[in-house]
Amino acid sequence: MALATAFPTVGFDLDMTLIDSRPGIHACYLALAERTGVFVDADLAVTRLGPPLEEELRNWFPEGEIAGVADLYRAMYPSIAVAATPAMVGAREAVDAVRGVGGRAVVVTAKYEPNAKLHLAHLGMEPDAVIGDLWAEAKAEALREEGAVVYVGDHVGDVRGARAAGALAVAVATGPCSGAELRAAGADVVLDDLLGFPEWLSAYLDASRA
Repeated sequence: MALATAFPTVGFDLDMTLIDSRPGIHACYLALAERTGVFVDADLAVTRLGPPLEEELRNWFPEGEIAGVADLYRAMYPSIAVAATPAMVGAREAVDAVRGVGGRAVVVTAKYEPNAKLHLAHLGMEPDAVIGDLWAEAKAEALREEGAVVYVGDHVGDVRGARAAGALAVAVATGPCSGAELRAAGADVVLDDLLGFPEWLSAYLDASRA
């Protein structure tokens, strides 16, 4: 497992880690259903956020339509979902904590990268890098390229990505996965939410330098 330096790079997931994307995604699925005439259970869909959009769409659309429907959803998304999406509790403080110790904060997410950047800009959050369209173990390459020693996420897929990158897997139980599920997946640390992250980061850096 990578050790922290005086100037750590910390990676963050986006949906249900830094942003509560449920209201916006819910509205976007309802609009998608109206546009396509195909029923989508938006209430159910927002309980399993994390994996790529295409995985959810396969529950509602034939395989041959997935690519086109995904393109339509992503085109509709900015005008429907961005303004409806708040920051998660403690998100700004977590990013500020990394910056406060001279570190870099990067976002690595399965979300379509242009839409991820729109969310962060709308909320006034300015990470040092945003890398989208990566899920689970596929996040590892970006985390390694960015030199991330810690990756923070809410899904077991985020834990797998952190471990594949050799980064410390810090999980927050704010998404679809329980603390027990995150621990079972191999999370090194499980926090209730990001409010506890600044204190944890300070303690982690102190221990790494001891």
